[in-house]
Amino acid sequence: MATLYLHIPFCKRICSYCDFYKVGATALLPATVKALHREMEQRRDYIEDKRLTSIYFGGGTPSLLHPSDIERLIDHARSIFDCSAVDEITIEANPDDLTEEYVEALAKTSVNRVSLGIQSFDDEILRFMNRRHTAEEAKEAVRRLRKAGIRNISIDLIFGVAGFGRDRLLHSLEEAVALDVEHISAYHLTIEERTKLGLMLRKGEYQPLTDEESEEEYLIVHRALTDAGYEHYEVSNYARKGYRAKHNSAYWTGVEYLGLGPGAHSFSRDNRTWCVSTAKEYSDGAMLYEDEQLTAIDHLNEYVMISLRRVEGIDLKFIADKFGLAERRRIIESAQPWVDCGALVEEGENLRIPAEKFLVSDAVIESLFA
Repeated sequence: MATLYLHIPFCKRICSYCDFYKVGATALLPATVKALHREMEQRRDYIEDKRLTSIYFGGGTPSLLHPSDIERLIDHARSIFDCSAVDEITIEANPDDLTEEYVEALAKTSVNRVSLGIQSFDDEILRFMNRRHTAEEAKEAVRRLRKAGIRNISIDLIFGVAGFGRDRLLHSLEEAVALDVEHISAYHLTIEERTKLGLMLRKGEYQPLTDEESEEEYLIVHRALTDAGYEHYEVSNYARKGYRAKHNSAYWTGVEYLGLGPGAHSFSRDNRTWCVSTAKEYSDGAMLYEDEQLTAIDHLNEYVMISLRRVEGIDLKFIADKFGLAERRRIIESAQPWVDCGALVEEGENLRIPAEKFLVSDAVIESLFA
């Protein structure tokens, strides 16, 4: 099995925190769509298994695509790959793109899951992030999707924004829960160097939360969403029963994936490849790539990383079978201090981080790397 990802790197406005590859040159969008079709043909054999389980339009802002372009790309994928098992087709969207006309057209496509980049239900925080929608527009977008028959909606939230206080975070969580969406991704704000927020930090105009404040906000999010019936199944992801993100879950379980578009990554067997073309180069047909070959240690470390970010944790029997008994013993020995302090739980052949302690996952993971 494999998954397909299409990267749409265009934004009408650049958010203050975003470090993904994106450009504002939306005039390149039509040519980029044509290039996506060409790249799909050219790289169809990159993945060994041609059976797809999910298709995902990410960005950038995929909701800048016209729904007819989205459907043509899906149809092209169906003509190349075995899509009989595809039951999740997701598009990321900005709330203010979802006009009544757009949603009506989108509902006629094969897209059956929409991931809304809401980030906050506080207008002042949204302005600080340089988002181009309001809290009310975000709620209206969800209502329009429901009215059009979209039954699988995910929303993104950001916490850990210094200077606004816990009451505003609690308000956003209450608004999110009230919408009763199927999935919520809640990310701690990270400050990347090549962003407006990174510049503000260097100039002394922004002071991030302390570790203690970050942990407090993380637990606020965890408790609010799990108390509302969401399963906290991955560090940043919460789902109603039966609504885990299938596309992202495939990444976390080592499934092959083909990424199309400038900045997109692909993975197959022992190879990882990514497109380094700019949006202009890509739209002109100059598709340039870099890649790396993965060693057995790379595979082991990636398994440790993705497993400990998920509620299922590490399968020690899998470690022994795939990487050897010596690695199993090493991991158990390295894990013992974390087990002793409660950051790791050992249950038979399983090592996992309790969801309420996911915030320390990076430190635990690093200590278990080969």
